[in-house]
Amino acid sequence: MDTLKREVLAKRVRSVKPSGIRKFFDIINTMPEVISLGVGEPDFVTPEHIRQAGIRSIEEGHTQYTSNYGILALREEIADMLKRRYGLTYNPANEILVTVGVSEGVDLTMRTLIDPGDEVISLDPGYVAYEADIVFAEGVPVPVPTYASNDFAVRAADIAAAVTPRTKLILLGNPNNPTGAVIPRAELEGIAKIAIEHDLLVAVDEVYSRLVYGIEHSSIAALPGMRNRTILLDGFSKAYAMTGWRVGYVAAPAHILEAMLKVHQYAIMCAGTAAQEAAIEALRNGEEDVQMMHTEYARRRAMFIDGLNRIGLPTCEPRGAFYAFPYIGNTGMSDEEFAEKLLFEEQVAVVPGSSFGAAGKGHVRATYCTAYDKLEEALVRIDRFLKNHQQ
Repeated sequence: MDTLKREVLAKRVRSVKPSGIRKFFDIINTMPEVISLGVGEPDFVTPEHIRQAGIRSIEEGHTQYTSNYGILALREEIADMLKRRYGLTYNPANEILVTVGVSEGVDLTMRTLIDPGDEVISLDPGYVAYEADIVFAEGVPVPVPTYASNDFAVRAADIAAAVTPRTKLILLGNPNNPTGAVIPRAELEGIAKIAIEHDLLVAVDEVYSRLVYGIEHSSIAALPGMRNRTILLDGFSKAYAMTGWRVGYVAAPAHILEAMLKVHQYAIMCAGTAAQEAAIEALRNGEEDVQMMHTEYARRRAMFIDGLNRIGLPTCEPRGAFYAFPYIGNTGMSDEEFAEKLLFEEQVAVVPGSSFGAAGKGHVRATYCTAYDKLEEALVRIDRFLKNHQQ
């Protein structure tokens, strides 16, 4: 058989490692007894009334393309929600774009705004897709480490130290995946000052913004001077247990959103019609569901974080999302070795912290979005694993 002798894959694609999350997800699919603390997916089913809205959309024959921007009624609901939550005003006609999850929104942001060689500051540890999307856009990732000593909350001074003449954008996940850190308002104000002084853009992924505990979430887009230099990314996957529906949105100034729409048109066309109509129902009538799930996550969080600390895995208190990020360095194992051995010896799946950046080494990410009793059993198994390896 004749084969190509040249390298067929683009250099930027070859330079990106496969997702460490998906690697473990693929393994656990073959192991039915595994307690999965690896994938950030709520164990709740999408609430019944939201599911019915999607079903009704299909049954009524709403199976055509929508506007590239998304269904106007959904954009209007998003605009109303952002006004209520943050006092932000966006024109639903041309400043809100419905995307296929927040993941598409991050990718659109990079491909729309980043030229080859532009530097993008992001947090380390941070969500696995951020660095990859920067590289796919031929930008240069500039990771800013965060530390357990500060509960993994980034400091504005560390971002300021990373700014160079090539910096174009600061990318934030707030709350953070994988650490659960929430950026304090004072630090957000410091980051906003840096962005204004250096004429930088800020993109903020707020998909976990409804899942914060004991504090109030602040959006950097709502700070003085930031609305017109911020790309606000959010979606329905986490707060409404709608991961498989793949609905997110971008809110941004019209001239930026119009350019993002251009990329979206050619790559995606539009998000699914039934999923968008389900999202309308979520915004109109889903607040009780959000509060119920938040209450249960808070209960699981308290038990699980306390349990990890009790069995000897030092864990910062996560103020948002649904992740614990325990330190496993005292076990004598690398984070990858720890995750692999725990999976095969005790059938508990976690993700190596190094999958999320160099600053994640020595940690693992464990979700507490699975059932309370499974979390309790996971702690029993992890405790046994630690004792076996101490012996």
